[in-house]
Amino acid sequence: MDIDAMEYNTTRNHLTMREYGRHVQKMVEHIMTIEDPERRQRNAQAVIELMGFLNPHLKNVEDFRHKLWDHLFLISDFTLDVKSPYPIPTRETLKAKPDPLPYPSSNPKFSHLGKNLEVIIDKALQEEDPEKKLGLSNAIAYYMKLAYNNWHKEVVHDDAIQSELSAITKGQLTFTNTPYVKAFRPQQEGRDNRGGRRDNRGGGGRRDARGGGGGRRDNRGGGGGGYKKKRY
Repeated sequence: MDIDAMEYNTTRNHLTMREYGRHVQKMVEHIMTIEDPERRQRNAQAVIELMGFLNPHLKNVEDFRHKLWDHLFLISDFTLDVKSPYPIPTRETLKAKPDPLPYPSSNPKFSHLGKNLEVIIDKALQEEDPEKKLGLSNAIAYYMKLAYNNWHKEVVHDDAIQSELSAITKGQLTFTNTPYVKAFRPQQEGRDNRGGRRDNRGGGGRRDARGGGGGRRDNRGGGGGGYKKKRY
């Protein structure tokens, strides 16, 4: 065996896309050395089919063949001279960074209620239909009571909700129904004591004595030849 002919990963060039393997990269490098354009195009088509066979999950991706052609040019370091049915990518488009998304910088006036409730309040103030305006007011009051209950773990009176809503809207919104929110209550100690009685009842009480060795049911089946069923 010729040791000098062996290849190691330390002596090979960089593997651009690991999901296709070393052999596909060698095929692409061989295609780049072909001088005949028609032959080079046919070999590129064959490599595209092989790449799709090696990665069948790409078939579930929209325009998967477009992605395969982009990967082919990426493996060739964008130097492969073949015709593509899709726009040929470049190194600049690959390294281009998307525009940063603008982060909302609005500060809510009432941070404990959030920004979305302020949007609903503004919509309710602009509503001209009295029934819809009242329905929005009732929904706003319910959410305010729910938020208060989540933060403070206690029941808040409707008058406090109405006064805060009036302060926010300057008296323009009022609610009619009582927003019922289930209050958070810690577990009562009486339940633990009540469960203790059940444990004592199942301890050394009458039920255990009845099933003991001295009970009537055990004596009835003991001694002699035991209890035999009568035949009628």
